[in-house]
Amino acid sequence: MPNRRDLAIFLAVLITAIFGSLAEARAPAGFVTVENGHFSIDGQTYAYAGTNYWHGAYLGHTDPERLVRELDFLRDNGITNLRVLALSELSELSRSVKPAFITSPGTYNEKLLHGLDRLLVEMAKRDMKAVLYLTNFWQWSGGMSQYLAWHNGGKIHDPDVDGEWNQFMDKSAGFYRCAPCQKQYLQAIAELTSRTNHLTGKKYRDDPTIMSWQLANEPRPGSDASYSEKRAQSYIGWINDTAKAIKQLAPRQLVSSGSEGIMGSQQRADLYTAAHDTPYIDYLTVHLWIKNWSWFDIKEADSTYSEALRKSRDYLQQHIEIAGRLDKPLVLEEFGVERDGGSYSPEASTKYRDRFLGEIYGLIEKNRKEKGPFSGSNFWTFAGYGRAASADATWKTGDPFLGDPPQEPQGLNSVFDSDTSTLAIISGHADRIAEITTLAQKSNAE
Repeated sequence: MPNRRDLAIFLAVLITAIFGSLAEARAPAGFVTVENGHFSIDGQTYAYAGTNYWHGAYLGHTDPERLVRELDFLRDNGITNLRVLALSELSELSRSVKPAFITSPGTYNEKLLHGLDRLLVEMAKRDMKAVLYLTNFWQWSGGMSQYLAWHNGGKIHDPDVDGEWNQFMDKSAGFYRCAPCQKQYLQAIAELTSRTNHLTGKKYRDDPTIMSWQLANEPRPGSDASYSEKRAQSYIGWINDTAKAIKQLAPRQLVSSGSEGIMGSQQRADLYTAAHDTPYIDYLTVHLWIKNWSWFDIKEADSTYSEALRKSRDYLQQHIEIAGRLDKPLVLEEFGVERDGGSYSPEASTKYRDRFLGEIYGLIEKNRKEKGPFSGSNFWTFAGYGRAASADATWKTGDPFLGDPPQEPQGLNSVFDSDTSTLAIISGHADRIAEITTLAQKSNAE
């Protein structure tokens, strides 16, 4: 029997043979890295203004002409980072997106993958970076609940039918403890990271356009109503183990969790901190939803806005402090507000959305000037030239894709190409982030 030292040497040789030496794998060549608690590309500080564009691969498959127009539009408005859904699971859930990347365990939709290939190629032409998330805690893309349905043989729980969201969250959290689910999930990640882009011949793990692999969209340890230490530890272990596995599969690229932050951690700062206090998670993510958390009511905007803004600042400050203690960059990767009056129409005004984005962008800019951990943001969400197909704003299979996912009214949080006032705020922020970054680079050089 080989001793432990011989086994360690064997494993080191094997990993080197497969992935190359760690130094070679991590050598900067347009890849985003983390240095001293900040993002860097080839030794230069990287900070960005971005958007959520979950449907980018879907457009690459169904409407590549619109994709190209929208990427040009985003580039012209200073957007350089896109957060994109890279794997979805075909589901019987009533409001889940169709088609899906994974049609059954081990079977993939090659047309959608070609769409993702195309998206990455077009992004590279425009010097954009992608954050690719690999499943979903929520039901709208199949997600963790579909993995459980595939492997546990039980009827899938549909919260859009019965409204039992706490039950849904607690059931979905079983994904972290489902061994066959984890096996399939990691196999899917291995397939994607080793995929060869059919347009470039380059493997995904070797593509610097991909900034980060993200474990999931908004993974949670369960509902706020039913905290348990066992469930929390399963969640923490899942983040560590999955991030470690991805680091082995794609060592040149970053790994992030996709967490909402404290609000997605059963409102426990200690749980959020513990889940991200691992060397395999490169940066922290936080989401900010003042409507969903009952901080703001668009129907009572004048009386609820000020307090919602105060809570938002306090919430982000908590994450700034945690990121500082962990010495990791921080990204606000989801935030938005409905159109005035709760309208879904692109013609409706956006007074409160514009006010909110301006305030939050100002906070990020101030933190950047102070050399704090805030390093990027992705507003929710960009719909571009898309428009709802039905008068009731309900999405149906075959309808155009907007930024709003299929379980939500189409236009709910969408930023359209016609939203000139909102886009002026976004592009102004992008300009200021670029200016702050340039000044910081000059200061460092001196």
